[in-house]
Amino acid sequence: MPDTAVLTETAPAQTLQYLSEQLDQASNQIEILEESLADIELAREDHGWKRIGFWGEMEFTREGLRNSAQLCRIMAIANPILKRGLSLRFAYIWGSGVQISARATGPTDENQAQQDVNGFLQGWLDDPETLRVLYGAQARERNERTLGTDGNLFVALFTNQVTGWVRPRLIPFDEIARVVTNPDDRLDRWFFLREWTQLVTEDGTAPGTTRVRRVTRRQLYPSIDYRPTSKPTTIQGIPVAWDSPIAELDVNGLDTWDFGIGDAFASLPWAKGYTDFLTDWARLMKALSRYAFKGSAPSRGAAQKAAAAQRSSQLDPTLPGPRRAGVNQSEAGATVHLGPGQDFTAIPKTGATIDAESGKPIAAMVAAGLDIPVTMLLTDPGITGTRATAETLDKPTELMANARRDVWSAFLRRICNYVIDSAAKAPSGPLKRKATTRDRFTGRETVILAGNTDRTIEIAWPDISETPLKDLVESIVSADSTRRVPPLVTLKLLLQALHVDDVDDILADVTDEQGNFIDPNLNAGQAMIDALRRGESVPPFDRPPAADAA
Repeated sequence: MPDTAVLTETAPAQTLQYLSEQLDQASNQIEILEESLADIELAREDHGWKRIGFWGEMEFTREGLRNSAQLCRIMAIANPILKRGLSLRFAYIWGSGVQISARATGPTDENQAQQDVNGFLQGWLDDPETLRVLYGAQARERNERTLGTDGNLFVALFTNQVTGWVRPRLIPFDEIARVVTNPDDRLDRWFFLREWTQLVTEDGTAPGTTRVRRVTRRQLYPSIDYRPTSKPTTIQGIPVAWDSPIAELDVNGLDTWDFGIGDAFASLPWAKGYTDFLTDWARLMKALSRYAFKGSAPSRGAAQKAAAAQRSSQLDPTLPGPRRAGVNQSEAGATVHLGPGQDFTAIPKTGATIDAESGKPIAAMVAAGLDIPVTMLLTDPGITGTRATAETLDKPTELMANARRDVWSAFLRRICNYVIDSAAKAPSGPLKRKATTRDRFTGRETVILAGNTDRTIEIAWPDISETPLKDLVESIVSADSTRRVPPLVTLKLLLQALHVDDVDDILADVTDEQGNFIDPNLNAGQAMIDALRRGESVPPFDRPPAADAA
């Protein structure tokens, strides 16, 4: 065998380099095989987690979210326990209503430059289109249920560029194909790509005929918060609807997600499981009620005769032929005649689980997925349930409802601010603007109303807790007796406590042109004297000509 040193000295340089590369590849291959062996050893332990991860990747794609939303919609209608859970969420959040108003109610100085932002906003909120899409009672229930099934709500705000009037429209979640975000900030949304199918009628091949075909449309809608300096009509060949921005609301999403997911998604398998349990329980009860007794005999022949005698006792003799079969005459309390060696006893129920309470833990998982108490979901406080227990379990639900109310408040405030901006920027808009500024760091646009008008939006939700009306009114009266609360604020609190619908209309009836409160119990003369004491100008008194001459 030749010496290794001699081979090294006599081998060409190319051969040595080739052998060195082969040795490195072999070492890397050994390392890979060792890692693969370790993965195989852990395969049994993490196999379940791998399946969950793969399922999550497939489920939370755009197509997966669309399929999940469709399944949630079906279950929200067809499954009673899931339907009640979503109804409970709506009742907690929207059951007491909401009041939206603007702080500026009209002229408050001598120049009367302050604008009536609240009057304009109330007119927009009371518009039939706004009530149908966003603010009406039916719209509130539909939109909250949409968050429960889809997890996403898209409202397109079609804006008239001349008058500034805004018409809200709902965009289905299935039509939003993609969200275009800031490349440097995923949470900064710029556009929503909408894809939908339309039926187009066009002329047919033969004269005087028409045909209908499906056409796929694509359009970009800017986000309500995205207001760039330049607005091209198309981006990569797709038209941009700059006059129809979209206000989006998504829930249960993560920081890397473009879309949210419905509140009912986590409860879907458990709602189906609870339904299957009740179905099986109903079948068990039916089986026990049908096969309630057991008959026995000393031999097979005697058993057959006993069975035939039993079947003949269940026939209706008033019906002819085969129609007699299937009519059970063995009602409770019937008499059974047995021969020697025969037995007829009830089937024992010892150890059989025939109660529906065993499925309550499954229903508790449905309630946990919807963030509501299982006692409210099943309308049953349980064996040990008391009023105090029910109220204790209900407290986290109240906190959940308040948290969702805050989300809705932010969403509604964004829309109202856009409506005010559109009315101020339009040439023939009902509001006037002083200037439009743009932050040099963020690029965010701000519209300043003329006359130093305050544009603050106030959104008031009634208290969820069931405070007795008597105690609530007494608290408001006690606060008013301190003389530190303005009478207008006191009246507003009283109207909200009494759940009056048109609070703003009533407040407008008891305020003057400057927005000051006029006590309904005072006459016009006293109101004028109070205005003079405040230093306000009042119209002159009507005096007879003789008094002027004197």
